[in-house]
Amino acid sequence: MYSITIVAISVAIALLVGLGIGLLLGRRSSADGKKYREVERKLDQVIQDKRAYEDEVVEHFGKTAKLLNSLTDSYRDVHNHLANGAATLCQGQGPISMDRLERAGDDAEIPAHLASIQPPLDYAPKSSPEEKGMLNEEFGLENEKPRAPAVEHKEESAAKL
Repeated sequence: MYSITIVAISVAIALLVGLGIGLLLGRRSSADGKKYREVERKLDQVIQDKRAYEDEVVEHFGKTAKLLNSLTDSYRDVHNHLANGAATLCQGQGPISMDRLERAGDDAEIPAHLASIQPPLDYAPKSSPEEKGMLNEEFGLENEKPRAPAVEHKEESAAKL
């Protein structure tokens, strides 16, 4: 009926298919396979949690920026209201309103009374070119010549011996 070659090849193929199926089932049901799947599941959960946290942070700071802008606008409105009321009630003697400040001019322009300011000197200027300045090594030191020892003292001490 069947030749021995066909039977041997069929047995070899069946053995290889059985080994492959056995390896796959063994990996899926082994402890290492379960650990791997558990770690993979935890990693996916951590990634989802991180994305949710990032979304919350972006939403928080977006809302904070909107609230600060609203607060700034409200502060400006209150200041303008008070300044306009003071200008009206104080007959022009009151504080300057933000509207008038915004129309005033260029902020980069330096007022004339501030344009001629000189920075302070970190040294004392010389009164004449021959004078030594404060940064000179010899400033404030007087050059005294060392005195020669008195010869009389030597003679007196020699006489006492």
